[in-house]
Amino acid sequence: MNKKQAKENIDKLRKDLEYYADKYYNEDSPEISDYEYDMMLKKLKELENQFPEFITRDSLTQKVGGQVNSKFEEVEHEVPLQSLQDIFSFEELYEFDERVKKQQEDEELKYVVETKIDGLSVAIEYKNGVLVRAATRGNGLIGEDVTENIKTIKTVPQKLNKNVDIIVRGEVFISKQGFETLNKTRQEQGDVLFANARNAAAGSLRQLDSKITASRPLDIYIFNVQRLTNNMFNSHYEQLMFLEELGFNVNPVKIPCNNIEEAVNAIKKIGEDREKLSFNIDGAVVKVDSLSFREKLGTTYKFPKWAIAYKYPPEKKETILKDIICQVGRTGAITPMAILEPVQVDGSTISKTTLHNEDFIKDKDIRIGDTVVIQKQGDVIPEVVDVIKNKRTGSEKVFKMPKTCPVCGAPAIREEGEAVTRCIGIECKAQALRSIIHFASKEGMEIDGLGASIIEQLMEKGLVNNISDIYNLTLEDIASLKKNGKKFAQNLIDSIENSKKRDLFKLINALGIRHVGIKSAKSLAKAYKNIENLANASYESLISNNDVGEIVATSIYNFFRQEQTVDLLEKLKVAGVNMESLEKDTGNKFEGMTFVLTGSLENYSRNEASEIIEKLGGKTSSSVSKKTTYVIAGEEAGSKLKKAQELGVKIITEKEFSDMIN
Repeated sequence: MNKKQAKENIDKLRKDLEYYADKYYNEDSPEISDYEYDMMLKKLKELENQFPEFITRDSLTQKVGGQVNSKFEEVEHEVPLQSLQDIFSFEELYEFDERVKKQQEDEELKYVVETKIDGLSVAIEYKNGVLVRAATRGNGLIGEDVTENIKTIKTVPQKLNKNVDIIVRGEVFISKQGFETLNKTRQEQGDVLFANARNAAAGSLRQLDSKITASRPLDIYIFNVQRLTNNMFNSHYEQLMFLEELGFNVNPVKIPCNNIEEAVNAIKKIGEDREKLSFNIDGAVVKVDSLSFREKLGTTYKFPKWAIAYKYPPEKKETILKDIICQVGRTGAITPMAILEPVQVDGSTISKTTLHNEDFIKDKDIRIGDTVVIQKQGDVIPEVVDVIKNKRTGSEKVFKMPKTCPVCGAPAIREEGEAVTRCIGIECKAQALRSIIHFASKEGMEIDGLGASIIEQLMEKGLVNNISDIYNLTLEDIASLKKNGKKFAQNLIDSIENSKKRDLFKLINALGIRHVGIKSAKSLAKAYKNIENLANASYESLISNNDVGEIVATSIYNFFRQEQTVDLLEKLKVAGVNMESLEKDTGNKFEGMTFVLTGSLENYSRNEASEIIEKLGGKTSSSVSKKTTYVIAGEEAGSKLKKAQELGVKIITEKEFSDMIN
């Protein structure tokens, strides 16, 4: 990989990781699994190690992922709440041990292995044994003041058993049983269920109303002393014992180890017993026990050098696949969904998951009634990873993708070379929002003011359910969306009225026919003159058009033979929408010719020159080849001019182009 490719990969990984980190830390609504995120971060680390010149301080390899919500008071941490470096193999754990031993000298090297609790990290401060402040980790340096919310957690002592000044670090979480009860209650009340226990805990702690926090089954385990006045302890384990004496709910899994081999065995034992734990974990933490040795080892900007987090592989569970149903997305994609016997996997109750597409089901030979293996690692969307075929009884049923849309009844088509089956109904309710947005867009009917948010409001009020409803809107309908909205409403009504006069090619493109873009729409409008001719065109007629191939011709032909399309076009016609080409017939003097534009032209923009060429029956291309008819060379023409000279393609000036037009 060269430096340019590495830089591009690093930039993309950083951008993606920032997005997913924001979803996880700040919105408490992750979109990918912990495992997928960890693998992306690991890849970024590898690339940065290989190309250190691209390392920056704002990279997620160098900082903690969370941010501070402006709705909370900021708290500056006296001792930074750092993250931990993640590893995924015992080989990496032995490498960590070797790095530590290089600085050992006379220091005693022992470890403590603890469970890595899957929750939200906080720092809690006590003055003279009384709780005075609590804050989330935030970005590690500054967190959110959640003192009142922390006080609602029953296992957080308001007053310690000794009058000490101390700051401790802990993890707020919801137990497996607590999460199950919480979601059951929400289901009974008709509320949206939480995706997993970690998000439920984080969202509950970061409530502005502490009464809401108090109603949630939050718990906490303390796992570290951040600062202690008159600290007389030599080891981390001794401190944990002292924390229990003070009255803290300390992490119950804390295993002292004399060497790295014992640490490895402890991690294995935790992995074997994780099912029996009452709380969810996302790994095990190995910490150097000696506090003086820790100080000697120090920290990086993001990680302590004296601790490391071992991440377990994704947890897998068996369950029964009771049924397969199909959901229709906004793009018309029909996705098979597995309905499962509910099963707890990594802190979430899983009752359904995507099966992606027809090929995925066939490749794994998934059948209704099968015993399947579900995998999930803190993920919102789990997956079926295997089928236990030796548990089949013979009653299992083979699934077949539907031939019609389960929402609107229009044909469901899978095009050659694609894995997705799609509904092609233009009035399908599942696709309505996307269809209307596209219809009103600049590339469509150019209805200024009718953007996505306004369309969503109109749909919520039941004023718009499909494309044709746009032309039934009244001034009062639109004005009701905003305070003092009469001026906005009048402007939008005028824009809707003006859209009726758009050219035929705008209407064709606005209909959202699959594989038909603005260029194809112009070609079709020129060839067929009105929507009726296009709607009645045979497959043979369509494919004879130079801009239409087999796939596009099939898509157009099928589209115009749907009842929903016929119904929509009739409604648009009644509304007064233009269905005729407004282009004057300028002849086809450029028919069969391909032009390439290079350099800057004096009297035409590139778009203007391209439109002229297309109106006269020609085509434009972005690259020069032997099939190019002319290269129009303007000022400062570059590599395309050189390529044309090498291939012997005819080169003309802007004046020669103007002469050809006239």
